[in-house]
Amino acid sequence: MDGQSGGKLLFLTDEQLRQGIEAMFFAYRGFTSDPDRILDEHEYGRAHHRALHFINRSPGTTVNNLLSILGVTKQSLNRVLRTLVADGLVEARVGEKDRRERHLYLTDTGLSLESKLSDAQQTRMRQAYRMAGAEAVDGFRRVLEAMMDPDIRRHYAQLAE
Repeated sequence: MDGQSGGKLLFLTDEQLRQGIEAMFFAYRGFTSDPDRILDEHEYGRAHHRALHFINRSPGTTVNNLLSILGVTKQSLNRVLRTLVADGLVEARVGEKDRRERHLYLTDTGLSLESKLSDAQQTRMRQAYRMAGAEAVDGFRRVLEAMMDPDIRRHYAQLAE
């Protein structure tokens, strides 16, 4: 990014940057509060939510790919996946080409929970976008993409394809 938009340089004061950071903190609280209530009913946490989300986005993804996307330790992910598999939300299938790989799929129960979680967040996002206006949607996405580390941006781009 060259710091230009429409030919105008963008200069932000430290106070404007602080306000943006604080807005992100508070927005994140709001963005996660609705799913947190649903997750609490099942005694799950945000790590379970992220796993369900990305397995749903890429059915058949491997454990190693999920590790890369989530940026968590193998031990941490295995703990989450063990719970989701035991509770009947995720199915791990042995790879056809490489039997050491485990391909992950949501079961009908997993799809149902993931749908409730994503519906809650989509409702909040839709409302926020409507309040901010159509021009804010693209700008917000570009700001978020610009904040991503390059390797994370590649995962994001692959999901958007």
